Amino acid sequence: MEPILLAWEKFARTLLHAKYMDKAALRAHAREMLLEIADDLESIQSETEQAAKSKGLAPEDGEESWAEVRAEERHTNGFSVIETISEFRALRASVVSLWSKAYPKVSIQQREDLSRFHEAIDQAVAETLQQYATTNDMDNRLFGAILIASPDPIYVLDLEGRFIYANRASDNLFALEPEAIIGKSPLDLGFSFACDFQRHLEKVIADQVIYRGKFAYAFASGDGERFEYLLAPVLDEQKNTEAAICIFRDITEQALAEEKNWHSAHHDLLTGLPNRRLFLDRLEQEIKHAKRRSQTLALLFLDLDGFKKINDSLGHEAGDQVLTAVAKRLTESVRENDTVARLGGDEFTVILTGIEQRKDVEVVAQNIMGAIAMPFQIARQGVQISVSIGISLYPQDASLPEVLLEAADQAMYTAKKAGANRMYFYNPGNKIDTQSS
Repeated sequence: MEPILLAWEKFARTLLHAKYMDKAALRAHAREMLLEIADDLESIQSETEQAAKSKGLAPEDGEESWAEVRAEERHTNGFSVIETISEFRALRASVVSLWSKAYPKVSIQQREDLSRFHEAIDQAVAETLQQYATTNDMDNRLFGAILIASPDPIYVLDLEGRFIYANRASDNLFALEPEAIIGKSPLDLGFSFACDFQRHLEKVIADQVIYRGKFAYAFASGDGERFEYLLAPVLDEQKNTEAAICIFRDITEQALAEEKNWHSAHHDLLTGLPNRRLFLDRLEQEIKHAKRRSQTLALLFLDLDGFKKINDSLGHEAGDQVLTAVAKRLTESVRENDTVARLGGDEFTVILTGIEQRKDVEVVAQNIMGAIAMPFQIARQGVQISVSIGISLYPQDASLPEVLLEAADQAMYTAKKAGANRMYFYNPGNKIDTQSS
């Protein structure tokens, strides 16, 4: 037994799936095979049974043989049929070699024993092949059923990015017949995401990695708008990439829900304007942008004059209508790339980008003051308010978002104390520099 197991260990290390198995597992596997064959040699068999076994046609007793059980285990552990059969070949070669050395002169009984050994090996090989075929057939049927039943589009691409397989869900999503898909690439089919997809596919194939991505696209079927996908390499027995598999998943509902949640968390529920959180993020980004381009940025801090009186006399519903109308007028008074936000209550902010001179800011502030001064039709009556505006400039007054906001806030309070309906540029020396509408 020991010389056979030593030879077996050396051989097993050449097999991909046995290379990393521990010594005990390797030896136990070979020992079991040898003992099963030894039992077979000791059993009584007729010449007819021996002839049948030599062809791999031994009669079945209704139970799984040791070779079938072993084949199932090897298949589960990832061994290919070639690797599994080669184990029998190695065992046969080792035993025959040692047998020849032990018996230089072979007797009739020893010759019969050796023949029985070959017959047992042949029968085991036949049963192993049959078990692999049966298991593979079942795997193929199960895999096929999964692909057909899957609601997710699943397809296989060759190394050039062409479809070599697409399941029914893919056909339905693309709104194409299978023959219009196979042999084509996403680029051939006119998908706008195809260039990015192809770039990631090439990386998956070259680096043998898994990639997860997302894209937005309206397929001809009309199903879904947002998708995530997974790309994975398919490797052959030599660990070379031979294809790639891709799975799409429709995440439209999830994506829209996430966008809705994000919008709710970053926008004022009443006016729809950016809230304080989004405003501060925008301000930080705009300051970085202005710094890179050596530009000036203006921040306007607005507080409505007389708003509390409307709330007290006409009620909070009327006050909400005024705030909504103010938000609309502010948005219409600035450029599309400027930011209007509501910080809370009756306080608003405006970020003006790409300012060339101070006079440009004054013009925008005057336009805002004029727009807010126009009567609002609330509760079937006209109401009027005004606005006090504090202005700070980047980089003259501050370079940090919080400090720039504080400067504009201070300037607004100075304008309000000066009589309201005024705008005031921040002056660290507290020198009054106001203009009224």
